[in-house]
Amino acid sequence: MRKIILRRRIGQRVLGGHPWVFGNEIDKIDDGLADGDIADVMTHEGEFVGRGYVNTQSAIVVRILTRDRGEAVDAAFFHRRISRAWDYRRRLGYVENCRVVFGEADDLPQLIIDKFNDHLVIQTLALGIDRWKPVIVDALRDIFNPRGIYERNDVPVRELEGLPQQKGFLSDPFDTRIIVQENGLKFNVDLDKGQKTGYFLDQQDNRRAIRHIAEGADVLGAFCYTGTFELHAAQYGARKVTGLDISAQAVEQARANAVLNGLDGRCEFVEVNAFDALKAWTKEERRWDVVMLDPPSFARTRGNIEKAVTGYKEINLRGMKLVRPGGFLVTSSCTSVVQPELFLDVIDMAARDARRRLRQVEYRTQSADHPVVRGLENTHYLKFLIVQVL
Repeated sequence: MRKIILRRRIGQRVLGGHPWVFGNEIDKIDDGLADGDIADVMTHEGEFVGRGYVNTQSAIVVRILTRDRGEAVDAAFFHRRISRAWDYRRRLGYVENCRVVFGEADDLPQLIIDKFNDHLVIQTLALGIDRWKPVIVDALRDIFNPRGIYERNDVPVRELEGLPQQKGFLSDPFDTRIIVQENGLKFNVDLDKGQKTGYFLDQQDNRRAIRHIAEGADVLGAFCYTGTFELHAAQYGARKVTGLDISAQAVEQARANAVLNGLDGRCEFVEVNAFDALKAWTKEERRWDVVMLDPPSFARTRGNIEKAVTGYKEINLRGMKLVRPGGFLVTSSCTSVVQPELFLDVIDMAARDARRRLRQVEYRTQSADHPVVRGLENTHYLKFLIVQVL
């Protein structure tokens, strides 16, 4: 096994269990070690740290797969890891639609596997894990015997690893337009054209959290995508629900989802720039009992944190002004570089500028099939907050 030697003096992050090794932490790389290969990471004094895959073209040169020197990285390794991840989900009750593998949180860096009924969607987002894709697919066939497997590697992050964007079948072809069930509702999902892997599974538990505040309410949902929060509000007894999204395709699918569940009489979905609508309706002094904000990520790197903070403050300020006194704001952030404390600070800043007081009802993160691992910041990316606006 070829080796990568760390610098003599480095922080405790890698030694303490973090799976990423950056280029500036490395002293020496063995000759003949090619990008995508598996290598042992050693301290400068020769102690074994871990074993992982290498890409010298990436800012993260090594992503560690195992800390056990006796554990080989082979087909059996990936079968064990995926089985272990699946056992965890089943133990918690996630069996029908869930994230089966969540990258670093399941000790399989940059591997995403989502389960929709009997179909699986995978993403291999780094060169080292992409090399093992055939082995991973074989393991999935053995563990799940799925009806179909689809690859959604049409994401720009792969280009940072020297990989092309691509998508397609990793099994016999099947109809990628399926229907899933969540919390008693049905949703159309397009595994080929939908965002990410086709559907946002990470909010499935949070959507139940609006049950009581939605009953009898006039509800506004901004950045509604395919209407999942909005249809939950209607199911939970909202009097009227309006959803906003800039995507014509998303609005069309949201309307289809409303019809699918017999809720189209109380739900309307509008194709509009939500930022513009929130601003205009604030000036018009329109009001709702519940305002829900579920925007896309505003920043993917630390260099864009200021932009993200500005965006989150703006939409939450507008959202609070649109809530009737005593009503509720439901707000989310999926930007991993904006950590929970900063997100809550932004909400407080927005409340001060809106001259509204907030009473926290509930604070949550992503559903437990997307587990948060302490010390791995990128695994704690979703923030979900319900507040009463006084």
